[in-house]
Amino acid sequence: MTLHPSVAAVRNAVRRNLADLEPGARVLVACSGGADSLALAAATVFEGRGHGWHVVGVTVDHGLQEGSAERAERVVGQLAALGVDETVTARVEVEAPGLGPEAAAREARYALLDQVRERFMAQAVLLAHTRDDQAETVLLGLARGSGGRSIAGMRRAFEHYRRPLLDVSHVDTVTACQVAGLEAWNDPHNSDDSYTRVRVRRRVLPMLEDELGPGVTESLARTADLLRADMELLDAYAEGALADATMEGGLSVDAVTALEAPIRTRVLRAAAVAAGAPPGETFHQHVVAVDALVTDWHGQKWVDLPGRLRAVRRDGLLAFEPAGGSA
Repeated sequence: MTLHPSVAAVRNAVRRNLADLEPGARVLVACSGGADSLALAAATVFEGRGHGWHVVGVTVDHGLQEGSAERAERVVGQLAALGVDETVTARVEVEAPGLGPEAAAREARYALLDQVRERFMAQAVLLAHTRDDQAETVLLGLARGSGGRSIAGMRRAFEHYRRPLLDVSHVDTVTACQVAGLEAWNDPHNSDDSYTRVRVRRRVLPMLEDELGPGVTESLARTADLLRADMELLDAYAEGALADATMEGGLSVDAVTALEAPIRTRVLRAAAVAAGAPPGETFHQHVVAVDALVTDWHGQKWVDLPGRLRAVRRDGLLAFEPAGGSA
């Protein structure tokens, strides 16, 4: 029997991504019940049988939609039917002051996945983002003028997390589910045009494909891969520069001033995030304002930052401290 190309695409992606795992490795698959995560779970179970992996299916109930608890139970049933070794479902409280609902849900989801990973001592946690998700991320970064970090898109791997499907299209995951007889859940939020990402997916990318020709999605995703290596190299340099500039009480203004602009701005952003500024809320304009405390100093009092933080220059140091402290 010939394997359907879409099923093969998903399975091959999982096999390549997890090729370094030893037999007996514990792997978590985050599954919402959508086509992407169901296809990922099915492929991981299939590959896991041949490699001796212990596969755990995890579904998170954010409690943000009516019937979410029942849907989570349905996903657990689907995961069990696929043949995962264990299932986990949990409800999270989506509360994160200063963050939008999507960002808050993401923070809560990752916190839970971290707890489950520690409980099972898993070597990898798999996320089901596809090439289409990557293209949307790159396009949004371009539209917002967010710089190289956003245009570099989502990382293929970070900490214990991996994204095996970044080279796989959403069409392939949908088809793989259909071939396997898996009924995927269609999140109504994915059809809600009030979300910018949904408008990009449903209107902007199809229009670009029509006007510029097919292959725009693949090209945007490839751009992320090409740029990410550059970003990671610059980030590595910035990490060393941050360590060199750090003193008791803050950063040495002289040390930071001596850095080239691409490294200096990375150092300042990293220092702000380390002090408590939310990464997803710390934008270019914040970094530019902090940079002015170093390169265009004329007695500014401080710069307000997300996370109830502020940057202030005093006595040759650049300090990041809670808003409301003495200046």
